[in-house]
Amino acid sequence: MSTGVIIRAVELGLIFSVLSLGEYITVKVMDSPDLTVDGSFVTGGCTAAMLTLAGFPNLGLAAAFVAGLLCGCVTAFLQTKMKIQGLLAGILTMTALYSVNLRIMQGAPNVSLYAVPKPTILNNPATVLYVLIAIVALTALLMYAFFKTNLGLMLRAAGDNEEMIRSSSVNVDSMKFLGFALSNGLVALSGALLVQFQKFADVTGGTGMLVLGLAGIIIGEAVFRRPGGFDHRCDPVPPAVYSGPAAGVPGHGHEPGQRRARGSHDFHSASPETEKETRQPCLNSRTSA
Repeated sequence: MSTGVIIRAVELGLIFSVLSLGEYITVKVMDSPDLTVDGSFVTGGCTAAMLTLAGFPNLGLAAAFVAGLLCGCVTAFLQTKMKIQGLLAGILTMTALYSVNLRIMQGAPNVSLYAVPKPTILNNPATVLYVLIAIVALTALLMYAFFKTNLGLMLRAAGDNEEMIRSSSVNVDSMKFLGFALSNGLVALSGALLVQFQKFADVTGGTGMLVLGLAGIIIGEAVFRRPGGFDHRCDPVPPAVYSGPAAGVPGHGHEPGQRRARGSHDFHSASPETEKETRQPCLNSRTSA
């Protein structure tokens, strides 16, 4: 196998890692798998393709992210305001986006980007790998920083125990809008990067992207959460935000089905001594390292 083939495979993997980061928000953080992915991935690619042809390749990436945000908001609206089941809401949005994507590309099923007025950030083969590494690293760091904020903690808590966070006077519907929007925004950004990388866009290019993103999540968890690898006690989220034994999470002291809502008085139930003991193994490992 030649070095060029390996490098191209790594580049594609970096592009799809942005897709997996987006799906991680709905699948793991919000515990609500979203089927909008196959549609929003193409929406981002089509948006970026048309703006790239118009001579605005960098603006195309930003517009693709915004288009993904709107796709996620539509799914969240169907789920929260129209009271449609989550999976069905994703299917409805994904199906509707097929027509939207055709309209974005002015009725053409595919568009070529080999004759563009301005080069894209992925136009130079010598720098593509470094640009993609920078994009993925920046995206991961921004997600890490976001989930350490109060808003990020509320989003994670809403996905972990919806009744508990509602009793704490947090608008769960707003958290769903935020989660679905961010997830599909990253998915659309991945689609835009893929279009500029392969220099063409196709309305059927999103087929199978949901499975591909889930595969990336599974592989990532297998690598970083193996014994001796990732320690959940080093997680930036305080133990009080997780449901823990009081919520009946499997593997935390209660059997499945015994999950119950907690009042607002339980939200800060973890004492400083408990948090210190919980994080002590992490501190020890860092000191020894």
